Amino acid sequence: MVVFTNSMFCSIPPWKLRNPSKIKQHSILKSPTLTSCQAKRCCDCYDMYKELVPYAKAWSWQKTIVDERKAQIERNEDLADTLIVLQHQPVYTLGTGSSEENIHFDVKNAPFELYRTERGGEVTYHGPGQLVMYPIINLRYHKMDLHWYLRSLEEVIIRVLSSSFSMEASRIDGLTGVWVGGQKLAAIGIRVSQWVTYHGLALNVTTDLAPFQQIVPCGIRDRQVGSIKGLLREHSHSNGCGTENHQDLDDVQLIDITHKSLVKEFCEVFQVELQCKPSPLLIS
Repeated sequence: MVVFTNSMFCSIPPWKLRNPSKIKQHSILKSPTLTSCQAKRCCDCYDMYKELVPYAKAWSWQKTIVDERKAQIERNEDLADTLIVLQHQPVYTLGTGSSEENIHFDVKNAPFELYRTERGGEVTYHGPGQLVMYPIINLRYHKMDLHWYLRSLEEVIIRVLSSSFSMEASRIDGLTGVWVGGQKLAAIGIRVSQWVTYHGLALNVTTDLAPFQQIVPCGIRDRQVGSIKGLLREHSHSNGCGTENHQDLDDVQLIDITHKSLVKEFCEVFQVELQCKPSPLLIS
């Protein structure tokens, strides 16, 4: 089933990089600092990282929060950002300008639900074992620069992979996302309305990668998609691969470790203080 709307997404193990000339090696950056306030900004956190949330439900909720945030800005009542953390039921999503040439199935008979959204980027897949973060933040309190915002989201992922799994992750010039060697582990796609962000990032932790074979992920034909679990397994016998015994962790433990690190690094990069709140998606 395809759903269209008229409303942007898309160590130090010795891994050999596919095209080293195109890959900009990462060095840990200093955390971006707030530009409009002196103290850390509050951030309401709706943490459902163990839940499989239908995409349409989370998407609609994001847009509701964005509308509320913009109304608060008009009244000078915008006091906090928002972070949503979850997993999705299997789904394919397209960005505003996505081409159906990157889809290898009949959109009228899709293997999973298929949505065209208002985010940037090309087609991607979300499913169990993939941690998704939707930051809804007012860039006026951070930095009014979309390139800075995208690079900051990448920085969160790079720090997670380094600190929790000793993986040397990279950016690639001209592309958005995070790679380890030749494998893309994280996709990023955003929409910004009146400097309020939504959509966000997706990190493959224990994800079944088979559904990616039905698409050209993010429209990139010459690179593979990978996962943390896959890389740990692939290099379990390599010297210096990851931290000790990570290859022996089960899926639940890998998700827990990655989630904890994601939240920590997000707070450090964006200099926010989380306020955990119950999710209306789980209450309703």
